[in-house]
Amino acid sequence: MRGSLLVHGPTARVGPEERTHVMHKVWLITGATSGFGRAIAEAAVAAGDVVVGAARRPAGLDDLVAAHPDQVEAIRLDVADTTAAEEVVRDVVARHGRIDVLVNNAGRGMVGAVEEATDAELRQLMDLHFFGPAALTRAVLPHMRERRSGAVVQLTSMGGRFAFAGVGAYCATKFALEGLSEALAAEVAPLGIKVLIVEPGAFRTGFAGAGALMRSEALPAYDESVGPVRAGLSDSDGAQPGDPAKAADAILTALEAPDTPLRLPLGSDAADAVGAHLEGLRKELAAWEGLTRSTDFDA
Repeated sequence: MRGSLLVHGPTARVGPEERTHVMHKVWLITGATSGFGRAIAEAAVAAGDVVVGAARRPAGLDDLVAAHPDQVEAIRLDVADTTAAEEVVRDVVARHGRIDVLVNNAGRGMVGAVEEATDAELRQLMDLHFFGPAALTRAVLPHMRERRSGAVVQLTSMGGRFAFAGVGAYCATKFALEGLSEALAAEVAPLGIKVLIVEPGAFRTGFAGAGALMRSEALPAYDESVGPVRAGLSDSDGAQPGDPAKAADAILTALEAPDTPLRLPLGSDAADAVGAHLEGLRKELAAWEGLTRSTDFDA
């Protein structure tokens, strides 16, 4: 990535005097060419903000750049290349004066039993969903701390709260990002910086489309437990209940709220599943609380 920054769209530098009076936000959005990334970019543009869309193939944003040449630019970024984070953030700040909102959205799904997943597959997914977002977050924080404002939006999943058969590797990466982000939120709140963890359910984003999902090599032993998940994810593509445009609007609404939530599940399926999961946790804790408390030293 170093030395290979490719920019489409507005590149004029903003002088200090202009920075003081400009009221729009500057967004840096990864995975901005499709799915949630594209929807969030379009919502931010509609709000009058400036969007820097990052993607491995930035030409996918050419139409948005052409339609809004003063608001949108596209840059090339492979999120898994963590060495690129500081350069990208530095260049965006140099051109626009600041980054108000970082959206770590780039990602992909993976289906397969835990035993089926290889080290290479796990590391590839963790680079994309955890190490990449962590690097970009670290790169942007000094600029946000200096201004004592800003927001980091982490796109995880309802699978960042709980896991189920066939998506253990995917959920593990989202669990990791949620843990990091929960600690981050407590660290940066006194500095005027928000952290929003977005947990979508099933949305029509192309997540489960042909060629989009990583698939581990199947073992017959898991046909019963994982087989339906393999088939169901592909069959659901294009029929998911969630609307990405409405999700994007919800994210902007949450960020504008005086009391932005730490976690924002999106979709009725996510609300139902998260609620059921929390209730299950409460019941399990109650059932085993006596044994849990029995492990203290006697008073």
